[in-house]
Amino acid sequence: MINKKVSELLGLNFSQVNKTIKLLENGATVPFIARYRKEQTGNLDEVDIRRIQSAYQAFQDLIKRKETILKAIEEQGQLTHGLKAKINDTWDAIVLEDLYLPYKKKAKTKATIAREQGLESLAKMVMSQRHNDIAQQAKRYVRGPIKSVEEAFQGAQYIIAEWINENSRIRDIVRDSFKKYASLSSKVIAKKKDEAAKYKDYFDYSEHIKKVPSHRVLAVFRGEKEKLLRVKLGVDTDRLQQRIEGFYIKGFSMSEEYIIEAIKDSLKRLLLPSIENEFRKIIKDRADDEAILVFSDNLKELLLAAPLGTKSILALDPGYRTGCKLVCLDAQGALLYNTTIYPHPPQSKLRDSGETIIKLVKKYAIEAIAIGNGTAGKETMAWVKTLNLDQKVEVYLVNESGASIYSASDVARAEFPDQDVTVRGAVSIGRRLADPLSELVKIDAKSIGVGQYQHDVNQKKLKENLDHTVLSCVNKVGINLNTASQYVLTYVSGLGPTLAKNIVDYRQEEGAFDSVKQLMKVPRMGKKAFEQSAGFLRIRNGKNVLDNTGVHPERYDLVKEMAKDQGHALESLISNGDLLRTIPLKNYVSEDVGIPTLQDIIKELQKPGLDPRGAAQMFSFAEGVQSIQDIRSGMIVPGIINNVTKFGAFVDIGIKESGLIHVSQMADRFISDPAEVVKVNQKVMVRVMEVDLARKRIGLSLKDI
Repeated sequence: MINKKVSELLGLNFSQVNKTIKLLENGATVPFIARYRKEQTGNLDEVDIRRIQSAYQAFQDLIKRKETILKAIEEQGQLTHGLKAKINDTWDAIVLEDLYLPYKKKAKTKATIAREQGLESLAKMVMSQRHNDIAQQAKRYVRGPIKSVEEAFQGAQYIIAEWINENSRIRDIVRDSFKKYASLSSKVIAKKKDEAAKYKDYFDYSEHIKKVPSHRVLAVFRGEKEKLLRVKLGVDTDRLQQRIEGFYIKGFSMSEEYIIEAIKDSLKRLLLPSIENEFRKIIKDRADDEAILVFSDNLKELLLAAPLGTKSILALDPGYRTGCKLVCLDAQGALLYNTTIYPHPPQSKLRDSGETIIKLVKKYAIEAIAIGNGTAGKETMAWVKTLNLDQKVEVYLVNESGASIYSASDVARAEFPDQDVTVRGAVSIGRRLADPLSELVKIDAKSIGVGQYQHDVNQKKLKENLDHTVLSCVNKVGINLNTASQYVLTYVSGLGPTLAKNIVDYRQEEGAFDSVKQLMKVPRMGKKAFEQSAGFLRIRNGKNVLDNTGVHPERYDLVKEMAKDQGHALESLISNGDLLRTIPLKNYVSEDVGIPTLQDIIKELQKPGLDPRGAAQMFSFAEGVQSIQDIRSGMIVPGIINNVTKFGAFVDIGIKESGLIHVSQMADRFISDPAEVVKVNQKVMVRVMEVDLARKRIGLSLKDI
């Protein structure tokens, strides 16, 4: 039943959904399913598999909620066969809660007090609209705490208002009005106008909820949370009042005025606040999802940034007063030496600092210099380029976002227990140049500054999505089993922290792995974990050439069969494009293996050990641009995209302030999403459109470049 519902919800073939869910239930990971079970899923990618996984979990949660509700109503002795059937047949969480609302235990309300006073029968008389002497009937209820007919009618109206609020059809009418007409509006709290300056665009703002982009929703709600803005989701209450009156009032009667007052009360006190909260959650969830997607996409680009590779690196974490922390790393990223130099004011020891770098470059055979892009980063890079270094020494500016988080973390303390945070930070910068992925997995993804309102979105959902992104990127790259850190191995499909540690411990005790199948000797490595992980691990120069490819060990025999049929040794297939193109793939199709998997095998054999990230490239900012005062309208300058949002992209152009390319300045055609044009870490040439020195804002454009 659930599988069918998932299929209908997502618009995917039932067979694909059914087989995917079975794989997930049997412990398969999303990367493994997408890469090695294409025939079973109908070639679904990771995005669709995660959608299936998420929808399946949501329906399971809904079933648990139904069970809780049925039990609660049954304990009250009010569970009828009809109500039970309605609840069981409902697959909409909102409809389910509407069905439960009349039976939900409530704190003492105006309606419950009125019932205790015996006014429910009067409320029923009013709603029947059959008594022309309703005022006379009400006199019978003037007793005890009820001192007048007016008080009796007031209590009856409270009960009627609650009935109206609990009527699922009425709630649908109100929801329909919100869907069609509701606007999100905000106004500044007058006495906090100066304090709220950053929310100037929302001082008197209103927009239909269907059109509000995610960044505005999050900005407005943040302003409300900081008690600087008053925020409301509004609809035309007069129109709603008329619609509900039309639902309840049967014609002229003496009860009409009391019902109208009860409707007004229900709308103001119960219905509108309830449905407004419901829609607040809907638009907030939608905004969260968009913002999290932006964050995930940006994180993916950072994680998959091109690595420099195994080279000896001198890394600098720049600073002014405290100097530039300098470290030298060997080709495997091990710390060889550290010191501090002072090339900038107030010390300005340019000569001593330059001599130190030249000496260390020679001593440690440095092949590249990595410079953090934070405070004094650009100035340090410009100065380093003036030194008389070997031309083969390349100089790179490295995104250091989150390096300070790493340097103070338990991971960093475990790696460098005898070094302070400044040394750890510089090491992280150097290692990021060598392999961004391996270093960034050590940092809480939320700390890497490429998000949009990341502190305002659902933190549980954000963490889940970012973890999925890291998992996807690690497995896309293919991990060297003999050099990968415990932190990288943790994210390999099927492993996790315990097995990752066990692999590293085994490697230290027994030496390098010479075969992927040797993994089975690692403590606690079971068949399922091996199946899930083996295809994503690589061994360079191992016993079996296939261990350096993305071919899964379960298909090794198939590849051997291909080689035998071609009359060649297995090794002859590797990187031999002409020979591989002659293999008739259709001859190897079976119940378990189809053309998609066979095509993947051929690709892996053509380029074994290929890193999909490419190679790192040097980049230089415009000369003579040191601060925002040097920027002029009309200038065309090089930059690096350092953040992409739904409204535009921020660009590092070599000064403290990042410029913004608004979505309207992305291209000569209409662009709805900046991600269609740019991505994080992309090198671009941009035109300066405007410079606002007072607000320290720079407007940029990609048009006509």
